[in-house]
Amino acid sequence: MSAKILITGASGFMGKALAKKLTAAGNELTLLDSKSANLTRQDSLQKYDTLKYDLIFHLAAWTQAGDFCLHHQGEQWIINQQINTNTLAWWQQNQSQAKLITFGTSVSYTTEDNLSEDVYMAGIPNSKFYAYAMTKRMLYSGLLSLNKQFGLNYLYLIPSTLYGPGYHTDGRQMHFIFDLVRKIIRGKEYGEKVALWGDGYQKRELVYIDDFIDILLELTTVANNELINIGAGRDYTIREFAGKICDLIGYPFSDISFDETKYVGAKAKCLNIDKLKMLLPNHKISSLDLGLQKTIEWFYKTKIYEIAS
Repeated sequence: MSAKILITGASGFMGKALAKKLTAAGNELTLLDSKSANLTRQDSLQKYDTLKYDLIFHLAAWTQAGDFCLHHQGEQWIINQQINTNTLAWWQQNQSQAKLITFGTSVSYTTEDNLSEDVYMAGIPNSKFYAYAMTKRMLYSGLLSLNKQFGLNYLYLIPSTLYGPGYHTDGRQMHFIFDLVRKIIRGKEYGEKVALWGDGYQKRELVYIDDFIDILLELTTVANNELINIGAGRDYTIREFAGKICDLIGYPFSDISFDETKYVGAKAKCLNIDKLKMLLPNHKISSLDLGLQKTIEWFYKTKIYEIAS
């Protein structure tokens, strides 16, 4: 049976993949981006008051990859608080029958080990991500409060870094894995020197975008009023990622240099997914080699690597 669904942040990487999957399943979608709905305004969702949605996916957030959080902390606090507060208020006042699914961030965790859901709200986040991390915690606090007072139904999910075809192509900073692919392809195609940020021993975890959407939609049907990590269950060093990309592209790893003066963010971020395994014991994650191969094929098809940093 089809559902009526509203998605904020529908033009983003996750939003486009989610909308594609939901459309293919025959659902009726309302897709919002910053042009069609400025969520920093209290009246931005007013035109949808009389429509009754079954699900609301709140993906909208004002952020970017790289060192963006470091340089826009005040703006991030104000803008993301406005976006989240206005969306949650509209949900409570006009769409209380809907289940709201929204997202946290791994940078809200204060530790680099055992990133389990029970410590998500504990301690003080890294100062480099503090504003963004705290707006995501405040979003979760809003869900808890609205559930307790009004009985609203929510799901709050914390994703690892997502990758795969369909990433943004507008020239903004890329998440690390896309930047690695872009730099190494340019190294091969244009003979450019490939210099990666940090010593290469910082670790990251990836989830292929299609796997993530499948898990997201399955959790939507089996979990209510929960905070759940979605990860792959293991991480790799930047050097390991780069080595795999070099093998797939045909570029010598020995030609890569590492710039330890550059910003690298957290040293490690691997989510504890015990809760996810309990809820979805049969969930599957694509192999890293397969996911990277598809991502590289998309880079060559779209020629996005032609955009210099």
